[in-house]
Amino acid sequence: MKVTILTVGKLKEKYLKDAVAEYTKRLSRYCKLEILEVADEKAPENTGAAAEESIRQKEGERLLRYLRDDAYVITLEIGGAMLDSVEFSNKIQQLGVQGKSHLIFVIGGSIGLGKDVLKRSDYALSFSRMTFPHQLMRVILLEQIYRGFRIAEGAPYHK
Repeated sequence: MKVTILTVGKLKEKYLKDAVAEYTKRLSRYCKLEILEVADEKAPENTGAAAEESIRQKEGERLLRYLRDDAYVITLEIGGAMLDSVEFSNKIQQLGVQGKSHLIFVIGGSIGLGKDVLKRSDYALSFSRMTFPHQLMRVILLEQIYRGFRIAEGAPYHK
């Protein structure tokens, strides 16, 4: 299975880069992992609704370039389905059984995902009703994907 993490913005902090590197190494045993970053737009503090929509659209256009037709696209959204780790593991395994050999997880920028990206999504996933920094979300997502593969394997990691 190929897993792509498609995200807006680059990691800047060393501790996040180190965590991503660790989970990338761990996941190499279970899948072919690819992490793609697209440039983010600057979003000033008091940006109005129209400007925010423009930012989401520009970032969305960059993301859409990487969303392949043959891939199963999972967008991370506050309003998405909330799964526990076992349910998430089952979801990944079920997609594999259904012949979905390429999963693309999409993490938006600081103000979310554009309409066209949301339309292309095959599944909306939420990790919480809370908002997390999108850089940190990358680490959380990688950890949960790793945990999901370990659960499917029957390994003790998730306890």
